[in-house]
Amino acid sequence: MCGASFRGAQFLYLKPETLDEAVSLLASPGGQILAGGTDFYPALGERVPQGDVVDITTLGEIRGISIEDEHVRIGGLTTWTEVIRARLPRCFDAFKAAAREVGSVQIQNRGTVAGNLCNASPAADGVPALLALDAEVELSSAAGRRRMPLQQFLVGNRKTARRRDEILAAVLVPRRIEDAASAFLKLGARRYLVISISMVAAVVQVDGAGRVAEAHVAVGSCSAKAQRLAALEKDVVGLPAKVGIGAAVRAEHLKVLSPIDDVRATADYRRDASLTLVQRALEACVGSR
Repeated sequence: MCGASFRGAQFLYLKPETLDEAVSLLASPGGQILAGGTDFYPALGERVPQGDVVDITTLGEIRGISIEDEHVRIGGLTTWTEVIRARLPRCFDAFKAAAREVGSVQIQNRGTVAGNLCNASPAADGVPALLALDAEVELSSAAGRRRMPLQQFLVGNRKTARRRDEILAAVLVPRRIEDAASAFLKLGARRYLVISISMVAAVVQVDGAGRVAEAHVAVGSCSAKAQRLAALEKDVVGLPAKVGIGAAVRAEHLKVLSPIDDVRATADYRRDASLTLVQRALEACVGSR
């Protein structure tokens, strides 16, 4: 532990060695978490931190990926490079594809899964694939642990249900459909190092008769937070899992989205592009069987 002072500001830089120690430090008012730092430092700009900084980068107990009886557990401090390199069930193909889109290789080496989720950008690359996987988050504090669906954890643009005294310790993905096909597609103004105009993740489980038994589709960058397309998911169940399934996607399936006009694209363009991306993602899933 050490104290620091810059331009009259006072704060402590704290580096706990265990999760219990970390949540204890966060229990005091004003503490903020430093994990990969890829969002933390850019957000500061030229300012200095306001309040104590709790550096959790060395907490190995919440880093890495493990296969449990009912879930795949992704530690909150797991980096995107570790996701890319991990041997994971087929349903994670979309998530791994999304991991390759997170900034540059240098960012992937430092940025963490929990940081991406807690930053809660509408354009966070990791979110749609995890939503399509029915992921939950596990939050730790000095008071204990709690779980909630990722969809519930994400409240809006840069807003989550995480309390200031909590650390996102893990993401839990149920193993129920781990043999399902999945796909992730991202549209931006260029191919690399780009904030998306729209992005889509799809997971499709096929039954023994070759029909869609279950489908999960999530769209990012087109609302204050990424959205599942529940009506579409319901409508494609029972359809033959073969080329042409994209024709089942209609504009009304995307009515839950609320895209905006900005420097990257108009709202109308986002709607049209998202429709095409959803069609292509479903086609990719059935085409990979």
